[in-house]
Amino acid sequence: MQVSVSSVSNLERRLEVSVPASRVGDALNQRFRQVAQSVRLKGFRPGKAPMAVVRQQFGDQVRSEVFNDLLRTSFVEAAKQQNLRPASDPRIEQFSEDPQAGLRYVALVEIFPEITIQPLSGLTLERYAAEVTEDDVNSMIESMRRQAAEFVDTDKAAADGDQLTIDFQGTVGGEAFEGGSAEGVKVVLGRGQMLKDFEDGLRGRKAGETPSLMVSFPETYPSEKLAGKTAFFDVKVLSVAESRLPEVDEKFCEIFGVAEGGVEALRAAVRESMQNELDNAIKTRLRNQVLGKVLDANPVEVPKALAQEEVLAFQDEIARRTGKRVDPALPVAEDIQEAARRRAGLGLIAGELAKMANLTLDRERLNARIEELANGSENAQEVRRQILQSADTMRRIESMTLQDQLIDWVISQAMVIEVPATFSDITGFRNPGATA
Repeated sequence: MQVSVSSVSNLERRLEVSVPASRVGDALNQRFRQVAQSVRLKGFRPGKAPMAVVRQQFGDQVRSEVFNDLLRTSFVEAAKQQNLRPASDPRIEQFSEDPQAGLRYVALVEIFPEITIQPLSGLTLERYAAEVTEDDVNSMIESMRRQAAEFVDTDKAAADGDQLTIDFQGTVGGEAFEGGSAEGVKVVLGRGQMLKDFEDGLRGRKAGETPSLMVSFPETYPSEKLAGKTAFFDVKVLSVAESRLPEVDEKFCEIFGVAEGGVEALRAAVRESMQNELDNAIKTRLRNQVLGKVLDANPVEVPKALAQEEVLAFQDEIARRTGKRVDPALPVAEDIQEAARRRAGLGLIAGELAKMANLTLDRERLNARIEELANGSENAQEVRRQILQSADTMRRIESMTLQDQLIDWVISQAMVIEVPATFSDITGFRNPGATA
């Protein structure tokens, strides 16, 4: 078999492949013999049909199958002969087949890039160090009080933190628009439930008032029909209610699932939950830092085929979250394309790092992850059984476990600096204000 290769770009190669007629002939003869042994033809006993009859009746089918098989197998051999690692299926540009002249074709294929990992000892990482303080617990319980707040009707003018019940009708250019009218809507001022102009127009209003509001929709508003437009709303304030926070007592504890032990048990449960959130946030930040810095230190050109696979994966994730499929005819947003390229690049680098680390799956960590997933459900035993019996689920969990092992290995090779921080710095939680 003759093979010649030329570069089209950094990651594209053109292969010209010629499979000799002798190999084509041998493959055809072997396939015809197999057909003759298995085919049933009227007037002949099984396996006794003359070869000429078999060739006449099944010639086109056999030739198509043989040439397709030769195309696949010869391409694999050609890539191996030229020390190429294809990152995609080949695109056949030219193809000629003839039992007498052999098989000739030209294939275009993307290849994996050559990757050289920079020494990890030169990698500097920051690991945040924080603890859950009594003030943090107090702030969280205050936030929980606001979650459990009751609203009581009042005659006072509405202020931030108060809940208004309103009817409204909106128009743009004198015409009503979809979603512009509603009845009995509850709005808590200061929470950003409505556009800023709308909420500003409700402050200071009392029950029974009927203000008219002018509201400007931002240029970035999701609805193209409303983006950048000005609307007018006729509003009727049905009621104004102020927030009443519950006392932190036995009844309050029961609201949040603590039936025994009172306030001290609630505080202990809150602290434990916050500590878990903090630990996970620290781990996630360090993980993202590792991935980002490794990729930045080892820039890699990503094959288009791999990037496209990640684009499709992102679109599947969006569909699962929103319940809406992405229209394949629409152009892919640049931020999704960039995220797909980065994720594909990380996958390539992770593969090289795994070879360097000589990693094998840690069964103890795998079992611990399975237990964590199972124990987070109501029926742990059934969930555990489903996980263990699902090959796809197990492969996914094994992959996640190996990825965690790889990140731990990279951290062990790098220079890690401890950075003091607070619970709020790491989790984004803020002490509740008057309108939290």
